[in-house]
Amino acid sequence: MEPSRDDFVIALRSAFLKKGTQQRFSLLSLIFFSIIFLILGSFNFKAINYVEKTIKEIVYRSSFIVSVPENFLENSYLIVNSHLKLYEENKKNVTELNRLREKDLSQKINILENIKYKKLIDDYFIGDNETVAKVLIDKQSPFLRSIIINKGSKNNIELGMVVLDEGYLVGKIVEVNFLTSRVLLISDINSKIPVSLQPGDIQGIMSGKDKREGVLQYVRDKNLTEINEEMQVLTSGSGGVFKSGIPIGVIEVDEGFEINNDKIVNFHKNFSQLKYVKVVSYKKEQKVLDISSKNESETLENEIEDTNQQQETLRILIEQKKIADEIRVKIQKENDFLRNERIGLKKENDFLKNKVLTEKKINQKNKIQDEEMKFLKMNLYYGHKCRKNFINNGYKVGTAEYRKCVLNKGLKVNG
Repeated sequence: MEPSRDDFVIALRSAFLKKGTQQRFSLLSLIFFSIIFLILGSFNFKAINYVEKTIKEIVYRSSFIVSVPENFLENSYLIVNSHLKLYEENKKNVTELNRLREKDLSQKINILENIKYKKLIDDYFIGDNETVAKVLIDKQSPFLRSIIINKGSKNNIELGMVVLDEGYLVGKIVEVNFLTSRVLLISDINSKIPVSLQPGDIQGIMSGKDKREGVLQYVRDKNLTEINEEMQVLTSGSGGVFKSGIPIGVIEVDEGFEINNDKIVNFHKNFSQLKYVKVVSYKKEQKVLDISSKNESETLENEIEDTNQQQETLRILIEQKKIADEIRVKIQKENDFLRNERIGLKKENDFLKNKVLTEKKINQKNKIQDEEMKFLKMNLYYGHKCRKNFINNGYKVGTAEYRKCVLNKGLKVNG
């Protein structure tokens, strides 16, 4: 059996797995034994073949055992390299995720800011009867709670105008200068406001107490037990200063509430934090409502007038239809009468026609009779002249020639 080239390659590969002196010794030994096996392989000895097979098995096993560390190192390198790639990808993904989170957070912040700005714009949207003013001075004392705003008579500010913040009641104008005005807050002890507690529509009077609270000074006794915590306090509209329905705060009920009548109202707004307020003139609003009501009244009058005109037109049309129906009925009756008249006239005409035909027949018959009588008379006188006999060469009696001859008074007819 010829030694193969693969055996030699495997032997060389095994030799090079070692390093240094061992590597060189292993290489020389393998080369030496390979040459011997090549020489002996040319001779067909069984012992040599067994030895060759045994050495091949040893070489193959040794090659496999030696290749295990190499494969382990190679696989370990691939696994570590794969882990490094996964780590880099994970790092990139984490970076991208953080970037997206920051972007999403930035978008949420922008949305919240936009909502805040929109609310601010909505809160201070100026109507025809409204003026936005800036708070200049906050005058606070144990007996007087008021603020100074930067709008005055120049801006059409008047006494008694209502001051709001985000739709909640703040106070009313009590002093007007050319460029500034003073607002008496509802937290002032001199502020007396007719209020309505909802639900239940319980009427009462509220006065100021401090920055965040007011007190219900008067409530009807029969409604006292109906008041409970978290009831909404709104302006009732009594007195004509404030319109009804402006929110003020909520009721806070303490334990001795029914005994000492301390009914606290927690204001919706903290008046120490005011920066801008809205001054509202409900007189202007009333004027607008009056104008609107007047316009609606005029529109309604116009609609009523149009409706009356339409009704009059409809009445005229109904009368015209009634007259037309009467005329139609009358014409129908006349048509029926004329139809009957025509039928009667047709019958009478037919009768007259028959009568005329009868008269004609009678006249014709009479005419024939008259002619016959005339013929008979003349036949008496002229018959002998026209009658054929031995003497007279006439016509045979009863012939047309004979008749003509008699009527012609005996003169013979030529040809």
